[in-house]
Amino acid sequence: MSNFAKQIPKAVKEIRLHFCQTSSHSAGIRKFVQSSYPSIKASNPDLKFLVREASEISPRAFVRFERGAESQTQLADLSESQVATELSRLVNSQTVGKAQ
Repeated sequence: MSNFAKQIPKAVKEIRLHFCQTSSHSAGIRKFVQSSYPSIKASNPDLKFLVREASEISPRAFVRFERGAESQTQLADLSESQVATELSRLVNSQTVGKAQ
């Protein structure tokens, strides 16, 4: 089970990943989803974890926290482990109730 899956705070209500199905810019995020999705859902069954695929879009991650606060980051050209690191930073970047 991935460390990322275990460290998601309860204040995180939704994680959305946007990426291209074929672009080399999205290769790391595709690998991350394939390897980490099962453990994320097993550790956080009530978390909304949304995967949005679209042609030729820049890979991004969005995290929605309590009270509607939202943060996002670019994930272009990152490896699978770099994607996990960026998502960890993103989910831990928000103080509940304060917009970034």
